[in-house]
Amino acid sequence: MSGLGGLNKSPDGVVIGLVQLQLPVVTTPTQLAGQAQRIAQMIGKARRNSPALDLVVFPEYALHGLSMNTEPALMCRMDGPEVGAFRAACIEHRLWACLSLMEFNPNGNPYNTGIVIDDQGEVALYYRKLHPWVPVEAWEPGNLGIPVIDGPRGCKLALIICHDGMFPEMARECAYKGAEILLRTAGYTAPIRHAWQITNQANAFQNLMVTASVCLSGSDGTFDSMGEAMFCNFDGTVMAQGGGRVDEIICCEVRPDLVREARIHWGVENNIYQLAHRGYSAVKGGAADCPYTFMRDLVAGRYQLPWERQVVHTDGTSCGFATPTRLYEAHPKGEPGGRND
Repeated sequence: MSGLGGLNKSPDGVVIGLVQLQLPVVTTPTQLAGQAQRIAQMIGKARRNSPALDLVVFPEYALHGLSMNTEPALMCRMDGPEVGAFRAACIEHRLWACLSLMEFNPNGNPYNTGIVIDDQGEVALYYRKLHPWVPVEAWEPGNLGIPVIDGPRGCKLALIICHDGMFPEMARECAYKGAEILLRTAGYTAPIRHAWQITNQANAFQNLMVTASVCLSGSDGTFDSMGEAMFCNFDGTVMAQGGGRVDEIICCEVRPDLVREARIHWGVENNIYQLAHRGYSAVKGGAADCPYTFMRDLVAGRYQLPWERQVVHTDGTSCGFATPTRLYEAHPKGEPGGRND
């Protein structure tokens, strides 16, 4: 299935490279510019490393490192020089790329943003992390939903970021909107290794979807990231997996055509279909109601756990962040889909 990492590419295959990028130290605008150039150069390395490559994927925090610094001088804009360098590299090397940046937000804390740029240099996917890793991360909650795009070679492609993947609802949303390949970029460190592996596999199997996931690698002198690039097939099996070697590019050929075939022809364990067609062997078409209390309560704005009042950490003060006072706005003024009056 992996096609020897794309060395033997099938007509329907999509070859993806996951970059276990060295965890950088970025504390100044000069270092930020240097890291952007390094990533652009790595896009070139990926192309030289694998002529059959369709998409190269960089980890979360590849540009900014793990400092969690929210200074405006270090934040990026979609029309800024960092994204410009990435777009130029994709054009030069005729390669799609998935990239990470911390995005300036004029209305509050920055966004943790992921983009996919196509081989013509156009931003094809623009996503803001829905679930920051609280209480450690102070990024603004994403407000763009989860886009699914037509990716390289016609695949249906989605992106989620790090902690997003711990919520089964995130992968389910991607599949529900048609994604055949789910990218998950991360900056996770070793304590999350086991959870990383089992959620990547579960997200694949529960949705009959390929998952391709990668973390930063190496040390910045404080944190140790784990690499752990992995490709999971739609049956939950691991097709290819990396270790902790920095800057290694783990490549794999995946087959979205077989995802489509499984989604159509599987009976047993076609879970994403069966979710809304419960017991179709007993009742025509299956039960299509919503028996899940948490779903109904969340939509109605009354989601509350039985132990809600006992939860200790409900803001970022334990990690040195001030208690927030403003409420969430899905589309504040000047934002995509927001008010401009």
